[in-house]
Formats: sequence, C-alpha cells, structure tokens
Amino acid sequence: MTGLYGCKGVLHMPVGGPRDERALQKSPVSPAPFPKGIPVGREFALLRRAHTTPRPPRVPRQTAAAMCRLALAIMLLSGSAMAEELVPIQIGLPAPAKWPGGTAGTESPNLEPPRDGKPYPPILAPKGCDALLSRGCKVTSSDPSPLVGDLSFVTDGKKEEAVNEDVRLVLHGGLQWVQIDLGAQQEIYAVCVWHSFSPRIRVYHDVIVQVSDDPDFFENVATLFNNDHDNSAKLGTGKDFEYIETHEGRPIPANGVKGRYVRCVSNGNIRDESNAYVQVEVFGRGGQ
Repeated sequence: MTGLYGCKGVLHMPVGGPRDERALQKSPVSPAPFPKGIPVGREFALLRRAHTTPRPPRVPRQTAAAMCRLALAIMLLSGSAMAEELVPIQIGLPAPAKWPGGTAGTESPNLEPPRDGKPYPPILAPKGCDALLSRGCKVTSSDPSPLVGDLSFVTDGKKEEAVNEDVRLVLHGGLQWVQIDLGAQQEIYAVCVWHSFSPRIRVYHDVIVQVSDDPDFFENVATLFNNDHDNSAKLGTGKDFEYIETHEGRPIPANGVKGRYVRCVSNGNIRDESNAYVQVEVFGRGGQ
C-alpha cells in the first residue's frame, strides 16, 4: 500500500494520531524508531526527507543538444588531427587550344563566371588515393555506332586534340553517354572529363557525371556533377554551371565515393548536336 508521500506501509497511520511502532518497524523505508514525543505529522516529513534522494537539476533540451553538438565537434576535430595526409591529385594536361575568334558565341544562361585564365583549384585526396584507375578500361556507350573514332579513345590516355584531332570520339546528337568499367568497386576521389576543346570553342549541355555499382544505373547512383539546370535530361535538376571547354577539361571531386562504373552524360553543344569526348580520367585509391 502506498502512503500519502509515496512511502509503503505508512498510510494506515492517522495524521496526528498515536504512532504504530509495529507498522513503522515493518515499513521498508523506516530507518530507525523515531524519538518519542515527536508528532506523527513531523514524522512523515522527517521520513520523507531521510529517504528522498535529491534529484540533479534538469538540463534544458536546448542546452543538452548544444552539449551533444560540442562533443561531436570535439570528436571530429580529434579525428581530423589523425586524418590521412592530403595531397593534390596530379592531372596531366594536353597542349592548350587556340580558338579563332576567341570566346564569341559561347553565351549560355547557365555559364560559369569567367575565370580569367585562372586554373581550376586542385582536388585534394588522401595520400595514395591519387592513382589513375581508368587507363585502358573498357568503355561502353548509349550510341552503338559513333560518328567518329572508337570507344577505346576515351581511356587510351591521348588528349592532344589541339595537335591531333584523331584522338576524339564523336557520338550522335541528343542525349548520349559513355561509361567506364573500372573492373571492380573502387574508392574514387576525382573524375576529369575532356570533351572536344579544339579547334572551335564549345560549351556542352546537360553534362552529368555519375558513379554506381549497377551497370544500368538504376540503383545506388551517386551524382558527382550535374549542370542540367532545367532537367531536360530527366536525371534531376543540376546546380553546377556549364563551362567553356578547354585543355584543362573539367576536374570533378568525388570525395571517396565507391563504385565500379563511371557514366558521363551530355546533350549536344552550342555549335551542333554532337557529343564528343577526348578523354575521361578517374582517380582514386590505388592497389585495389
């Protein structure tokens, strides 16, 4: 039986009435017989005070959440201190192109701001994760009969389009893709794509780069780059900018995403509807 103050075995004692010594001795919470002459009402108060453990002060939810965030930040900083050494991925560049007429005719509603000759910032990766994984890998495409070149051109290492135009693969117009099979799941840190950058200046549309372990790209697809600002390719609206093709290609960070297949999508360019590729390079953790 629960008493008035939550103590068992005490309710039958009337407040202010004679004390029942036997009841107190049977009570599981009675520490010792009370001194004689103390009123029963005070006995209850003393009993409650003696057997009530003070509760710690309640921490507001906002304060508790802030403490959790602080603990997480400390853990992340500690992990960063022990993180692997980062190194810039070295991407070999071909000779630059010389466009007749400069950049005239490259207007686009989604064109990246001018870089004024500045190179793209280097992509950093943990030491040992800057190996070239794609050289000589098998290439497939949505276009079974390319207009120019062979699918193997995409991973053969030849990028000197400004010197030799025979290094480019040209696919038919419309939405097309090329896909690289890395042979096994890899930890990828960068992809660099060279579309045709010579002899005429070009801006390609709906450039999308994705990674997956599914060769059909139906499941577990990671999108690394997407400049399809109006979702015309029906692969999702992208937040990246279109860009003028140069000998730098377009270096794209991958941040260690894992996958076996790398797919590059495009949908024509400002000059014509064709889709040309000079090279695609994939960098990641070596020795796999």
